[in-house]
Amino acid sequence: MAILLVDDHPMLRLGLAAALQQGLEGMAIIEAASGEEALHKVGEQLPGLVIMDFDLPGISGLETTRRLRQRLPQLRVLFFSEHTDLGLVRQAMEAGACGFLSKAAGPAVLLEAVRRVLSGHAYIEQALATDLACQGRHTRVQGLTPRETEIFLMLAKGTPTRLIAEQLCISAKTVSNCLTLLKSKLQVASQAEMVHLAIEAGLLRIAA
Repeated sequence: MAILLVDDHPMLRLGLAAALQQGLEGMAIIEAASGEEALHKVGEQLPGLVIMDFDLPGISGLETTRRLRQRLPQLRVLFFSEHTDLGLVRQAMEAGACGFLSKAAGPAVLLEAVRRVLSGHAYIEQALATDLACQGRHTRVQGLTPRETEIFLMLAKGTPTRLIAEQLCISAKTVSNCLTLLKSKLQVASQAEMVHLAIEAGLLRIAA
């Protein structure tokens, strides 16, 4: 069996591969630096598990997961991300992921998550699972669909409408319509307010 690591940071992939090979005897490790590369390698090598980052160049981890699960419904996906907002955890699971783990987790927690997901169970990091049970904060953001969340984040990051349309394979008009809907759902009047909401929800970080 093989595991596909999808992350655009080579050093992180190297560390993950080493931890997995040490803790999971006989496991082959495949690597991809983008969603597009992941889609190609899954089709070629059929791994049993994909460990997916959320932020990727090109199509996002969320969209990549959605496409992978449409193509291979039995494929198991574990998100491994620096983002820990509860809305994103929900969106990842709704997109077809079987688990969610923060990059702050140690090797032992990672191995436990991988073993549980490979054995057919779902796994959400304990602190995140507790927060989900308590409903957490930022219910406006949590009420978005997976596609709305993805477009919301791209707009908050300043991604042009044309580029969003290209990356998500939808029309620019659809993106514009979604922006109008997002403003209504999120109760914001401008993209600037959308940016502030994304920061408050922990979905967007200001560079130091």
